[in-house]
Amino acid sequence: MTMDDAIKPVVDWLREHNPTVEEIPEDLDLIENRLIDSLGFMEFILMLEDLIGRELRLDQIDVNQFRTLRSLTDHFLKE
Repeated sequence: MTMDDAIKPVVDWLREHNPTVEEIPEDLDLIENRLIDSLGFMEFILMLEDLIGRELRLDQIDVNQFRTLRSLTDHFLKE
């Protein structure tokens, strides 16, 4: 997988919280595969907000936007 600079901090965060995971394909479901769990979801949101430089409104969040590296890139990291 070629890692885009924008997604690298997300991948680093996921690896830090899931040290046994080596590669994270861009279409791997991060939630179903428990790379982001319910306890870590808010911490993940805060990291993503810091990365994109804006607050995410919780009432407008669709969990499907967080399912894969590709959807994170498409919804939050494209300029």
